[in-house]
Amino acid sequence: MKILKDLIKAVDKLPKLAKIILCLPFLDIVWAVYRIVKGVVKKDTLGILIGVIWVIGGCTITWVFDLITTIMYGHPKLT
Repeated sequence: MKILKDLIKAVDKLPKLAKIILCLPFLDIVWAVYRIVKGVVKKDTLGILIGVIWVIGGCTITWVFDLITTIMYGHPKLT
């Protein structure tokens, strides 16, 4: 569990530009995994479900949502 918490901290500490780059198509899988890991650590079923949805839709439309919210807020929403 410590490794998962370290992963969350590492992603949270990334500079905004790196987070924006990770929102691009095919790289958005990073945010899907982040959501799943964060859901597991917090024991949040909804977070895990959203992460799985992001894996499925990441290459089509969900990356746009992540890109816009990262530019606006500094991190993707729904995490």
